[in-house]
Amino acid sequence: MDNDRERIITQQDTEEDVVLNISLRPTKLSEFIGQKSVVDNLLIAIQAAKQRNEPLEHILLSGPPGLGKTSLAHIIANEMGGKLTATSGPAIERAGDLIGILTNLAHGDVLFIDEIHRLSKVVEEFIYPAMENYQIDFVIDKGPYAKTIKFNLKRFTLVGATTRSGLLSAPLRARFGIVHHMDFYEPEDLVTIITRSAKLLNISLDKAAALEIARRSRGTPRVANRLLKRVRDWAQVKGDGAITRDVALESLKNHGIDEMGLDTIDRKVLNVIYTTYQGGPVGIETLASTLNEEPDTIVDVVEPYLLKAGLLKRTPRGRELTDLAYRHLGLKQRERPKDLF
Repeated sequence: MDNDRERIITQQDTEEDVVLNISLRPTKLSEFIGQKSVVDNLLIAIQAAKQRNEPLEHILLSGPPGLGKTSLAHIIANEMGGKLTATSGPAIERAGDLIGILTNLAHGDVLFIDEIHRLSKVVEEFIYPAMENYQIDFVIDKGPYAKTIKFNLKRFTLVGATTRSGLLSAPLRARFGIVHHMDFYEPEDLVTIITRSAKLLNISLDKAAALEIARRSRGTPRVANRLLKRVRDWAQVKGDGAITRDVALESLKNHGIDEMGLDTIDRKVLNVIYTTYQGGPVGIETLASTLNEEPDTIVDVVEPYLLKAGLLKRTPRGRELTDLAYRHLGLKQRERPKDLF
């Protein structure tokens, strides 16, 4: 798993992706494709807040990487006519790092904190009064001369994004008035996203090719756009620049991506469970140790889609291959050793 960061289907942003995503990112909720229930509810909340002439309640968006949480944060700021300030949980190391950010927010601005579940306990507790009462307390001087100063903030909206909602503390979760979970996309929505991106990037793409790319995009728009770029490169060098179904299939095969969107990393995880642990169950720590990888990498990057695709299942005793996984990989289902007691 050493080359995990180089995966073509990884759901983490590279520098190139950041630039691409900004150019492809929708600016209005009406342009956002998929996640209909989330979009409809956000639209009502935004319209209601505008009619009352007040900022939106704080919003928590959860779900796997690459589904549009950051895009929605930008759209919310744009729809509300405010400025967006973006940061992430790991980037805020001390409570003092937040003071400058919070005091510079104007009325109606949006503060976006990605991976909010990774905020330190001290920072998390510091942000509670800011979310509830729009106030922060900070201490000046030390020892017997220490004084607490209360600073009033402008009314802002905090948009938190998390890939691991189960790691959020109950007090932090309770302070969000609007909570939405984002799920993987259907191929039909991904075809629409890929077609839109192709037009913006001036790529010649037929519908059959868009469908093949969508099927292999792991239900994730970020992966869909990344695959589109790689197929474009292949079509440009190996063909006439136009992306047909045959060109898309040839390019995706060359990149080791099969019809379910699995790459060599995914197949390695499944094969290790099969060859070393007789198809499971195996605990995540044990599996990570065998693969020489961090457990969080498997849980955050590899496992969500394998679970969603029905290739892997969680049991009280660990991870297990499903019948679909055996069929997809062409493996014979093994007999598991019977319990002694």
